[in-house]
Amino acid sequence: MNINLTGYKAIVCGSTQGIGKATAEELVTLGATVTLVARDEEALIAVRDSLNGNGHQAVCADFDDQNILDERINSHVNRHGPFHILVNNTGGPPSGEIIKANNEEFIEAYSKHLICNHILTKAVLPGMKSDEYGRIINVISTSVKEPIPNLGVSNVTRGAVANWAKTLSREVSSFGITVNNILPGATNTARLKSIISEIASKQGSNSKTIENEMKNKIPARRIAQPEEIAYAIAFLASPAASYINGINLPVDGGKLMCL
Repeated sequence: MNINLTGYKAIVCGSTQGIGKATAEELVTLGATVTLVARDEEALIAVRDSLNGNGHQAVCADFDDQNILDERINSHVNRHGPFHILVNNTGGPPSGEIIKANNEEFIEAYSKHLICNHILTKAVLPGMKSDEYGRIINVISTSVKEPIPNLGVSNVTRGAVANWAKTLSREVSSFGITVNNILPGATNTARLKSIISEIASKQGSNSKTIENEMKNKIPARRIAQPEEIAYAIAFLASPAASYINGINLPVDGGKLMCL
């Protein structure tokens, strides 16, 4: 099975921590050269310099500003492309009931996720087409298959990204490009810790109790580590996954009740 990524260039978003950082590290382990994208320049440089090998780069961009992202990513791709792997990954919208969400929350979430994914994808697609190799992998959520309580805006936005990806997958597959979605379950990230803390505060409980309740709902009886999500992403990025296209792949320890 060919999972060697030597000679391939990847762009990984949200790569200074959590799933994004673990993904960048795993792709490098398989031989890829990686460009990290995030908004914290100091953290970006630190992660870049910690990666094995040479040639890794960083692009500092805040997904709150689409124009800057568009300008910087296109400039980078024009100078250093083509890129063969794109991992779209950014932190989810704030929690809350959907009926309490205001219009601006939806607009902001769609901008950071759907629109920014689209900007990044349009930047790398010409190079993927010319090299006849492309892997676009979107890190979204199990809410695509089963909405998560108290994550109203996130549920809606993640579903939009999933359908964008499915539509795109059919348009680009003849060029040797695949588009797939990874649906992480509960994963040991800063976002999960924040969600647990918020639930504990609302319920007058403590974070450890809420975490244990969460684990008990997962057949594996534990929370995933970021590298476990990264392994699935790395496989989809590899030549071995050439005929897997347009899918939603849960990595959730078996929690989802649906197929």
